[in-house]
Amino acid sequence: MSTNDNSFTQVRHITITEAHHGQRLDNFLASLDQQIPKSRLYKAIRKGEVRVNKGRKKQTYRLAIGDSVRIPPLHHHRSSQPITTVAPTIAKTIQNNILLEDEDLLILNKPPGLAVHAGSNIKQGIIEALKIIRAELPFIELVHRLDRATSGCLLLAKNRTALLALQQQMQQHTVDKRYLTLLKGQLPKTVKADFPLKKNVQSSGERLVTVDPNGKTALTAFQCRHNFPVAQLSEVTLFTGRTHQIRVHAAHLGHPIAGDKKYGDRDFNHAMKDIGLQRLFLHAWQFTFQHPTTQQPIQIVAPLPDTLQQFLTRLDPHYAPI
Repeated sequence: MSTNDNSFTQVRHITITEAHHGQRLDNFLASLDQQIPKSRLYKAIRKGEVRVNKGRKKQTYRLAIGDSVRIPPLHHHRSSQPITTVAPTIAKTIQNNILLEDEDLLILNKPPGLAVHAGSNIKQGIIEALKIIRAELPFIELVHRLDRATSGCLLLAKNRTALLALQQQMQQHTVDKRYLTLLKGQLPKTVKADFPLKKNVQSSGERLVTVDPNGKTALTAFQCRHNFPVAQLSEVTLFTGRTHQIRVHAAHLGHPIAGDKKYGDRDFNHAMKDIGLQRLFLHAWQFTFQHPTTQQPIQIVAPLPDTLQQFLTRLDPHYAPI
């Protein structure tokens, strides 16, 4: 892709390179600026404001090397100019948390509190920061997402072939994704939560996910790793990847996650905070998948952060760290 202007304030013509070969037109536009509402992008495609090789294309059109994409002004008002630098502390944090990197992959142990991408009230996320820190890379994209408050394994692809291969594994549910979380109370040793989930927008504008028979299929397995007097450390296996899936399923079972301000129990959260918990206790602990090039199995483990290990020891001095 040949362009340096990311302002969306004037007509641009972008020539597609190998980095975006095979990408859907709508996803390509969204990748240029994730703060542009998708409704605006779809409208621009539908009305023919966006053109490929001077012709109209549907949003599902797959781009090819050499395609010329006309992008109109999308009237996205910014309060400031695009960010072109990364705070040294953020850059160092990202660099120090790389778990694995090769020609195809970059895998991070994401710290809590860092968003994976820019969005509402978030000017810069990990992906935007990486594109600045690692400007020598022609391609770097998220394979999946983690909530801002969640820590742990975050997969990124360094070329489109790897991205599509890993996303296909995600869609086919062949990636073994395991999390560690602290639940209120105590579940039986193994519990499967098979409840469909639906996204909802409240009158206040807040987005919530609820269990709804008209929602999308969602399956989560909880396995006890250690029982504490008032809580349980649980290993969670995700069989689907819905938004807030673990948090909503845990709350629906009556055992919400410690520190969850959106779906959790306020009194339980306060009790955990008094003991020293300062965040959502949800950590993407272990991912197992097939390497997109070598086809060899890869298992990545992001150790539970020291702050969470220390908190568990305060709950039970006899707790043996995982």
